[in-house]
Amino acid sequence: MSIVDPILVEIVEGTLASVETEVETAIARTARSPMIRDAHDFRAGIHDVRLRKLTGRSYSALVQPIVRDFPIETMRPGDVFFHNDVYLSEGGIGHLPDLCVTVPVFHAGQVVAFVQAFGHHDDIGGAVPGSMPSHARSAFEEGLMVPPIKLWDRGVPNRAALTIMTRNSRMPDSLAGDLDAECSACLMGARRLGELFGRYGRAAVESCFDAIISKTTETFRRELLAKIPEGVHVWEDYAEHDGVDEPRLHTQRITLTVDHSAQAPLTIDFTGTSPQAKGPINHAGDYADGVFLKKWLAPILRNLADTPERMAELDVNEGVVPLITMVFPEKGTLLTPIFPAPTNARTFVILRLLGVLAGVLAKATGGRMPADQETIRYTGVYGTSDDGPYLMREVLGGGSGGRWYADGEDTIHVVPDSRNIPVEFAEARWPMRVERLGLAVDSGGPGEFRGGLGYDKHIRMLRDASFMSIADRSILSCWGVNGGHAGRPFVVTVNGVEMEGLVDDFPVRAGEIVRIRTTGGGGWGSPYDRPAERVAADVRDGKVSVEGARDDYGVVLSGPRDDLRIDAEATERLRAELRAAAPEDTPFFDRGPGYARLSGGLPYAEVDTI
Repeated sequence: MSIVDPILVEIVEGTLASVETEVETAIARTARSPMIRDAHDFRAGIHDVRLRKLTGRSYSALVQPIVRDFPIETMRPGDVFFHNDVYLSEGGIGHLPDLCVTVPVFHAGQVVAFVQAFGHHDDIGGAVPGSMPSHARSAFEEGLMVPPIKLWDRGVPNRAALTIMTRNSRMPDSLAGDLDAECSACLMGARRLGELFGRYGRAAVESCFDAIISKTTETFRRELLAKIPEGVHVWEDYAEHDGVDEPRLHTQRITLTVDHSAQAPLTIDFTGTSPQAKGPINHAGDYADGVFLKKWLAPILRNLADTPERMAELDVNEGVVPLITMVFPEKGTLLTPIFPAPTNARTFVILRLLGVLAGVLAKATGGRMPADQETIRYTGVYGTSDDGPYLMREVLGGGSGGRWYADGEDTIHVVPDSRNIPVEFAEARWPMRVERLGLAVDSGGPGEFRGGLGYDKHIRMLRDASFMSIADRSILSCWGVNGGHAGRPFVVTVNGVEMEGLVDDFPVRAGEIVRIRTTGGGGWGSPYDRPAERVAADVRDGKVSVEGARDDYGVVLSGPRDDLRIDAEATERLRAELRAAAPEDTPFFDRGPGYARLSGGLPYAEVDTI
């Protein structure tokens, strides 16, 4: 085996990261839709000619469906490929609004890599504005399905295909502008990578690709997987509704087998996952041997790093794939749906799987994982303004789970760099006024380390409109770990009327207020072990109320908020009472009251470690 120059590896690795950032910056600066330009719900990725993901800052889609339908030897400089078909994406696309652009990189007349961008776009047709009908029973209701096509042929755009797509969109100008931005940015990225190959030669650069991926494989094996005890561990969690049936528990189960002597030390078996839903919460994850899901779930493993600083340094690229074997149930489950099962709310499944893996690892490691979080949901309004029809849709985050060493983070998004839409922009563009945007007090799960808080956002509509929502955890809560309590669930009210999590067209009259309160993360450790001084600081910071300090933490406070005093004697007495009243068999996970509602009154359920 040839020795690769470590300095060149660093140069190549830095160049890949730089090109990826440059592509994303170009898209953000030239796209038109608020979802792409302002909320940043998009990602770029770089893959080699062997279809391996080289960059590790975030997840991305797959190149497999492109080379399946367009052999590499037929590709030419200036070609741009496009697809959004969930069932023909090999698992890389979750729902139809996620549009994917792929550009091959050339050196000496041959394809040597790929630059790809995919993101969530405003509208691609379907039954409702935004292309996410919450009550869909078929993929044909969700919008225009485009299998892999050549969108640009040697630098010439396919005007017919673009016309078909924009004709099917309620926001044709935004769609056309976004696609132009993504195609141009990826072509620019392909030129940058071509320069890298021209500078150092194909053999040297590809050797660096191998070294980058191998480094990730060995780092994860040595630093992270070694911390998981061998054995078989089981955990399950649930989506709570599918938009069609009455709310119930839709199970996602992971049986984790750890064998450090095996080439792939982790086996993730999804057997026991519920049948596919009638509504749109299914995720087609069983394609290409689960390659997309492996890279989607692997970031959870970084929580096993020795320090938070080390965790932040670890990339997730194709190097994680050889470490994981996935076992899928037969066709017809939430993770193995049969076309044309609807999928637009598939976040209910793939986000929950992050929590299921974290939960099973928490059981395996004695709690050395964060409590649960649910950090993405879509809310919005649509109607008509002076400028014509509009659609405002936002991806609001929530709090992350408390950790064994620190509180959870407030109002984060699972998509890196994504954000809420700025108030000034929203009020200038749409007929609304944002009257409050702040932290949702008491939303974080109580614990020795508190769960992060969600948003509390109040929007007053200035014209009649319709409210829409695609959100889970409106009944179930983000569970706490190791004695930590569950966080508060997601809730939306329109003029005081509480909404369900899945809503397409609830009327909002001019002057009425839409109040959105996103989820809080679960707590870690007993809240009665949290120092009273830290609870008082949370109250001063507006994260916990005086009542919450007393009821959730057993801390008795008095005085004004800027001069709080801890009643040490009353606190000691109250905490003793609360500890005595706690069940002797306090569960490792606290699911909160929503689980009891859906499970027929059972307050807790655990799948025992085998």
